Amino acid sequence: MDSEKLTEHEWHKKQAIENFNLTWDLIDKKDRTAEDDLLMIHTAHASRFHWGVVGTPIEFARGEWQVSRVYSLLNMAESALYHGELSLKYCTDNAISGFDLAFGYEAVARAYMIAGKRDRMDEYIKLAREAADLIDEEQDKNYFLSELESISL
Repeated sequence: MDSEKLTEHEWHKKQAIENFNLTWDLIDKKDRTAEDDLLMIHTAHASRFHWGVVGTPIEFARGEWQVSRVYSLLNMAESALYHGELSLKYCTDNAISGFDLAFGYEAVARAYMIAGKRDRMDEYIKLAREAADLIDEEQDKNYFLSELESISL
């Protein structure tokens, strides 16, 4: 048992990170079961909840992005779009650009892909590419562009 005493802030941050990482593990899992899918929804929301207590707009944007990605993986277009738009809004309302802004556009584009709305998907892919031009780190830019390439109808 972990005997360290955490402040409330530290505890929420730890929960946010652990749930975020568990969600990634589930996203990457090859043979997810229905139970894994449900757990993935819960852990993504749990991470975002805890970041909501102790985070900043950048963690809010990333948390909403992850929730959106989970719903896209599960073909739940309406929820994916809702959370993708929230991710994007946190970026635009807080002058967050580059990597996070590009992924905000990517989340919305992916949700439109799931919904089968090619015109809207293409519009957000274009915006995502423009935002990618502002990603300074070449490795981050290449990772982002590889993720964007997975969106198509």
